[in-house]
Amino acid sequence: MLKEKKGQIIDSLVDKLSRSTIAIATDYRGLSAREMDSLRQRLREAGVEYRVIKNTLARFAGERAGGRQIETFLDGPVAIAFGYDDAVKAARALTEYIRSAGSILNIRGGLLGDRVLTSEQVLTLSTLSSREVLISQLMGQLQAPVQSLHNLLSGLLQQLLNVLQARIQQFEGGENA
Repeated sequence: MLKEKKGQIIDSLVDKLSRSTIAIATDYRGLSAREMDSLRQRLREAGVEYRVIKNTLARFAGERAGGRQIETFLDGPVAIAFGYDDAVKAARALTEYIRSAGSILNIRGGLLGDRVLTSEQVLTLSTLSSREVLISQLMGQLQAPVQSLHNLLSGLLQQLLNVLQARIQQFEGGENA
């Protein structure tokens, strides 16, 4: 491979690493070309890019991207799934493919920002709810104390109103008698 071509590949990998929210390293050995195409198509539908990468080029790209953590996954043939949007979505798409297709694809680990994830952590990440669901749950949790305070204060005000109305009825009843 020409130095110029290698430089372009490294630049492309640096760009992918810096833009991605998650990068999941996999061992693709044993997959047929048909399975690889099916995997790429399924991941593409989820907004995930899947690339087979030479280890030395990935090492250079990791150094230039500012994180050498990628080296922990570079032992033997490696393909990396780059998720640019929601990290959970990328992990879920990959694990769902493995489960539904009965694939022998093996997850080695991942990079979530600057944090190195084990394969078990990637699997755990795939079971989380989507970002939108988590945000709505958080908003509900933040709103609950305010709602409780509102209910408490409005209950007290209602009781005060009931006492005042009863007192008014007592005075009106006393004047008419």
